[in-house]
Amino acid sequence: MKIQGSIALVTGANRGLGAAFVRALLAAGAAKVYAAARNPSDITEPGAVPVCLDVTRPDQIDALVRELSDVNLLINNAGVGGSGPVLAAGSIDALRQQFEVNAVGPLRMAQGFAPTLATSSESAVINVISALSWATLPGVTGTYSASKSAAWALSNAMRQELTAQGTEVLSLHVAFMDTDMARGVPGAKASPDEVARMSLTALEAGQTELLADEVTRNVHAGLTAVPPLYLGMLG
Repeated sequence: MKIQGSIALVTGANRGLGAAFVRALLAAGAAKVYAAARNPSDITEPGAVPVCLDVTRPDQIDALVRELSDVNLLINNAGVGGSGPVLAAGSIDALRQQFEVNAVGPLRMAQGFAPTLATSSESAVINVISALSWATLPGVTGTYSASKSAAWALSNAMRQELTAQGTEVLSLHVAFMDTDMARGVPGAKASPDEVARMSLTALEAGQTELLADEVTRNVHAGLTAVPPLYLGMLG
C-alpha cells in the first residue's frame, strides 16, 4: 500500500508513537490524517485533523465509522501500560483495563472500519504491539504482556480474515521507546519517529510483521531457545 495520497486514522495520536505516526504520515504525503485522542484538544501536530475517540467506547467508535467514510489506513496505536506482580491485589483490574485498551480496542476498531477499508483499492491496518508480547519481566509485566500477547494473536487473525477484501495487516513489535510510557525504564530506547517511519516503509514493502529494534529481534529469536534467551534480554 502506498502512503502518499492515503487517508489515515491514528488512535492514541496525542503523544509518543501516535504523534510520531501523524508526523511520518504527513511527511510521506498522506492526503489526510485523522488524529484520535480522548481529548482532541491534546492534538497539536500541524496538519492533523483532531477527532475524539476512546477505544473502550463502542459508541464513539461507531460515530467515527459513520463520520470518517474515507479512511483507507487504520493505525491501532492507543494503548495503556501498567506494572506489578500478577498475584498482587488489583492485578485483575489492571488486566481487564489492559485487555480492553490493548486487545479489545484494536479489534473493535478493525471490526468497525473493515467495511470502509473494503471500499478502497488499497487499504491497510497497522497494529502496534510489543516485544513484550513474547516475553514477561517477572513481577513486572505479567498482565501487560498478556494483553499484548492477545493483541498479537488478534492481529494475526485480522490478517487472515481481512486478506479476502484486499486489506493488508502489519503487526509492529517494538521494545522500549523514548515515550512517556517508558520514561522510568533505564537503558537505550528507540526513537518513536524512527519507528513510525520504519513502519510505513515496511507497510509499503508488503511486510506483515516488523521487528523494529535489536531488542525485539533478539527476543523473537530467543523464543525457541531452552531456556528462553529473552529472559536475560530485557532485564
